[in-house]
Amino acid sequence: MTDMDRDELLPAVRSAIAAAPNAESAMKQAVRLLKDGVPDYTWVGIYVLDGEELVLGPFLGKPSPHTRIPLGRGICGAAATEKATIVVDDVNTDPRYLACSIETKSEIVVPIMQNGEVFGEIDIDSDRAGAFGQRDRALLEPIASLLAERLSEGG
Repeated sequence: MTDMDRDELLPAVRSAIAAAPNAESAMKQAVRLLKDGVPDYTWVGIYVLDGEELVLGPFLGKPSPHTRIPLGRGICGAAATEKATIVVDDVNTDPRYLACSIETKSEIVVPIMQNGEVFGEIDIDSDRAGAFGQRDRALLEPIASLLAERLSEGG
């Protein structure tokens, strides 16, 4: 994907989130557009915070055995606890990684939060090592903020 394509993807996701009738639909649209828009994104999902656990919401890709993840566990739990984006270039070298697929080589997890409150996170895996960088952060962090606005509405 070129920078121009990414420049077009963010406004498309922004429009889809704004037009969605509710938070669930907004999350589904974001997942679909990201999965379809970036070839290296082999698994795209959103986890929503429920108490002390992240619960798998909309996703596209192979089924995940991790439908509930306690805060602080795995890369997803760490990102939510630390309230920070985590990029792992090689999941096989990160002891926090919770194996989902043997094909997965790298991962990015972006917290969905507003005013310091975490509502969930965007979790993306790639079958290519080192697939995520600054361009992915620049795409995903604004999307996470938009989703936080929708999730904070409670619907």
